Formats: sequence, structure tokens, C-alpha cells
Amino acid sequence: MDLSVNEVKLLKVLKNGTLSPEAASLESNLGDKETMSAASWLRSKGLVEISETSTKYYSTNEEGKRYAEQGLPERRAVEWLNQAGDSLLSELPLHDDESKVVIGWLKRKNFAELEKTEEGLRLIPTGNLDETSDEPLLLMLSKSPLSEKEIDQEALKLLKGRQLLNIKEEVERTFSLTEEGSSFDLESLNDDLIGDLTPELIQSGEWKDKSFQRYGVETKVEVSDFSTLHPLTRFTEEIRNIFLQMGFTEIEGDYVESAFWNMDALFIPQDHPARELQDTFYLSEPASFVINEKEILEAVKQIHEDGGNTGSKGWGTNWSKENAQQALLRTHTTVGTIRYLADNPSPPARVFSVGRVFRREALDSTHLPEFTQVEGIIVEPEANFGMLIGVLKEFYRRMGFNDVRVRPAYFPYTEPSLEVEVKFGNKWLELGGAGIFRPEVTAPFELDCPVLAWGLGLERLAMLHLDIKDIRMLYQSDLKWLKETI
Repeated sequence: MDLSVNEVKLLKVLKNGTLSPEAASLESNLGDKETMSAASWLRSKGLVEISETSTKYYSTNEEGKRYAEQGLPERRAVEWLNQAGDSLLSELPLHDDESKVVIGWLKRKNFAELEKTEEGLRLIPTGNLDETSDEPLLLMLSKSPLSEKEIDQEALKLLKGRQLLNIKEEVERTFSLTEEGSSFDLESLNDDLIGDLTPELIQSGEWKDKSFQRYGVETKVEVSDFSTLHPLTRFTEEIRNIFLQMGFTEIEGDYVESAFWNMDALFIPQDHPARELQDTFYLSEPASFVINEKEILEAVKQIHEDGGNTGSKGWGTNWSKENAQQALLRTHTTVGTIRYLADNPSPPARVFSVGRVFRREALDSTHLPEFTQVEGIIVEPEANFGMLIGVLKEFYRRMGFNDVRVRPAYFPYTEPSLEVEVKFGNKWLELGGAGIFRPEVTAPFELDCPVLAWGLGLERLAMLHLDIKDIRMLYQSDLKWLKETI
């Protein structure tokens, strides 16, 4: 077996036991790069084993440090409620961005109950002031980083979703001889051979008295394989974490739906262009679904035809049950949202979904027939258009877009409606739509409070995040791009 000079030097020092790369470099008088290269070659030859141990270290970011000093919003809120008693949400001494998320955490930690009143949403303290595990952990992490092995995992789970932490991953490596490496005879090998003929050796003439290392032209190159999450998968998890941090709960839905839930329940007229065959994928098997929710079915029919009891005139057309029962591939994730509201009509609720949707789009650099939609809704008595804009700006701020604006828009199932634009470079780019569900949408489910809703295409947002111009790059097996994007 042919060995380089550096490989021989490394083998000799490893005869004394397991070493870190730093220690091996010091004892062998090799540089860091030379040591790692020699170790990699020796591993490919079965003489050395390289062990890796990865450890994550957690510390607080600036927002986490502030909460460690001041207390988490729900802690400050419950202590204030304990003194003040039942209070309106608007009376809490919190910042606007804190008020947006505190309701979910007060409920989750059993600090307060919610009651709808004519004055607004009232918070009723439960009397529970027990410290939760995330509070002392936040304080400890603000003082010094801790490894994940030192941290209570349940407490860590609560904090990770709120984006209050910095994460640093450290990899520790060690070199050790394999059984074959331990038995390898090194005594006869010369580690004073010349591997590279440098200008200095030529000019000094020292090369004349040296022996040169023999080149092994048949040596096999080590195959370097590694695995990691796809950039789009990592980006999706970032979005999930933002929603969780803002107090939302994730919901899922089915790919195959009826036109009733996908279109009719959202007050999309049956003659809308989006329902045409050239825009929607309809199924041949099953071709239709039976709608069992007869009361909801009748309510939606009346609303479409004459507005029902909503005060609307409806669409003024005859509504077809047969059209409503057609089976299709869902064109948006809002179909899952409306199904959730049908099953959970009582506020409050903050839910989101990240799911695949399907439309007959021409495949080009900015469009796909199959893509991912991100959607969120808020169902609260105090919800209003101003809250919607505030939540949207906060969501996109956490995505890294500080310049966000909205402009009026039209969607069949929301009124008022808006489109969200973010500034990227010197351009304003439209990233999603939003609005408040119309009474024609909420009436069949007896929802008596506002429903704020918004949606965006994940791939378009990912293109900005990853700085790519062609949406198809996200789904191509371009190993060079994937490695560069890790």
C-alpha cells in the first residue's frame, strides 16, 4: 500500500492513541489542512477512523435578552391581570407586537380565559401564576450559551418556536487507528521523502540529496457523500416556526376535494373563470362527492342565489348542486380553512396551513401547475382590518422584509381585500392576498365574529429568499446548486 509522507507522519502519532485534529497537527508538525487531508486519505484506505460529534449550543438573541430582563409578554400580562382582575385585551400594558401573540400564550399556559363582551374581548385570570419551564431557561441562556444536552427539551421546544434564540452548531472530530491501521508496519517507512518539488528546493540544490515519494497512480479517490435538508424544506420550516411563534396552530387538509368546499362555500360563483376546465384539474374517478352537510348546503345555495339572510343580493343565478359536487384537486389551501371553521365555529382561533395546491398553469420561470400555498387565519371578536395589516407586516418582517405595503384588491370571498407587496432591491413585488371573510362565507357556519385571512405562494417567496430567477430550480436535481445553497 502506497502512503504519502504526511500519511506516514499521521499514522505514527496515532500509534499513541486517539487524537483531535488539533493535537494530531501539533504532534505531526503538519498544518491543519495537511492533517485533515492525510486523515481523509487514510480513512479511504481503511487505516484511520474519523469520528464526528455534533453539538448545538443555544443562546438568546436581542429580543430574547429583552424578554429575559423584562419577562415574557404572557408573564407580564398575567401578573398585571392578577392585580387588576378581569380586563379588556386593549387594556394590557403591552406593545402592539406583543398583544398580537399574547392571547395564544395566555391560553396555552392556562393563565387566562377569554370572554366575548360588547366592549370587546375580556381576559379573565385563572389564578394560575405558576412559572413555566421556558422562563428560567430563557434567563439562563441570556447569561451564557448551553448545549442541547444541558437543556430541558420541553422548555427548549417552547422557546424555539418564538425565535428568541441563536443556534450555533459545533462539530468535534477525533482520529483513531482502525484494526488494520494498528497492525500496519511503519518502521520500514520513510517519512522524510519529498512530495513536492518546490522552487526553494531547486534553488538551494537540496533536492539532490533527497529521496522522492513514489506516486501511486492507481490510488482510488475517496467518495464524499453527505446529506442535508433541501433548501426549500428548510425555508418551509422557517415559515412554520414564524407561525408557531405568533401563536398559530397548524392544520392540514386533503388534496382531493369537492367543488362545494373548494369554491361554493367560499362564495365563488359557479360561472367564475377559475372553475373552468382550463384552470382547474377535475377528476374522473371519483367524478363527484355526496355533500352530507344538508343545512350548510342549503344555506350556501340561498346565499349564492339571493344572498340569504346576509343582506347581500348573492350572484342572482340558479345554483347547481351537481356542479358543487364535482371532484377536483384543490386549487388553494383555503378549502382546508373553511372546513376547519365549519367544524370549529367558536372563537378564538389562530391557525395556518402549508400545503400543495394544483392549477392548470403554464410551466415557465415563474409558474408551476403544482405549488405550495401558505395560509393563515385569525378568528377573534376584536379582529379588524388594522389588525390584519399589522399581523401581515409582522409576519413579513420576521421573513426579513422590513419594507411592506398593501394596496386594495378584489377576491370573491373577502371584503375588504388587499394585496401585500414587499420591497426587494429597488422593486416592489406582490407576494400574496388577504382580507376579511365576507358574511356570505361565514354565515352558513354561524360565525358571528370577523375572520382575517391571507395566503401566499411559498415558492415565489423562496425565490427571493434564495436569490434565484427560475422557480423550476427549486425542483431540479442540480447537485452543484444544492451544494452551494447549503
